[in-house]
Amino acid sequence: MYTFRLTAAFLLMATVLFAQPNPKKQPWIQLFNGKDLNDWTVKITNHPVGDNYNNTFRVQDGNIAVRYDKYDAFDEQYGHMFYKKPFSAYLLVIEYRFVGEQVKGGPGWAIRNSGAMLHGQAPETMGLKQDFPISLEMQLLGGDGKHDRHTANLCTPGTNVVMDGKLFTPHCVDSRSKTYAGEQWVRAEALVLGDSLITHIVEGDTVLTYSKPQIGGGNVINYDPAVKVDGKALKSGYISLQSESGPVDFRRVSLFDLSPYMNNPKQLRAALDYLKKRKEK
Repeated sequence: MYTFRLTAAFLLMATVLFAQPNPKKQPWIQLFNGKDLNDWTVKITNHPVGDNYNNTFRVQDGNIAVRYDKYDAFDEQYGHMFYKKPFSAYLLVIEYRFVGEQVKGGPGWAIRNSGAMLHGQAPETMGLKQDFPISLEMQLLGGDGKHDRHTANLCTPGTNVVMDGKLFTPHCVDSRSKTYAGEQWVRAEALVLGDSLITHIVEGDTVLTYSKPQIGGGNVINYDPAVKVDGKALKSGYISLQSESGPVDFRRVSLFDLSPYMNNPKQLRAALDYLKKRKEK
């Protein structure tokens, strides 16, 4: 009986030890496979879910290309392309560049402007005429040759966050990044830890931090009121890439899933330390 209990205890301990996640052995998730957009769903204002109007989002030269060559005018047809599944805790890595000229009819504020939407609502829950998903936008801006234009900023369509211990309700806030002009590739990252802490990183530098994302505020129209439950914590959601009238390329969209570590602070710290020491291969 003693031997059986000792063996059972040993097996239980071994199971617990071997079940612990190991970030060194965990593969990155390639949200974009470099070949097609089969894992993504498009939603463009005034068009039904799944209608990639005028081939706005396409694969070109191995990149995700957002283009408007088939548009006569933009006409506030804001678009978002959603990855197929939601995530809660992760490190998102995006490499992007702005190319070409803004399409006719695009708003002045949208010149060399795109974004990655975090913790967003599902595309199927958006209204036909809804402009932006309820989400947190890591806003991506390119330099215009005239002004400082920080990137990896925060915009909040239908959301609020906490900054410096206070509820932050303005629509956008600039990061501390430098300006990236021309058509250079830029690496932006979002470290998202459920409904607690979110950090924006540009070329390895932390440029913005906020916490407690939640539904609330304005800056989104034509949404279903049943979806916009103000005050509800945003613990997870969909990632989407944006079309706002400026041509942009994305050559890498990758994610390291941190959800296996969230219930164990020690494991989470080890995973974060691992990510700090090396970039994605």
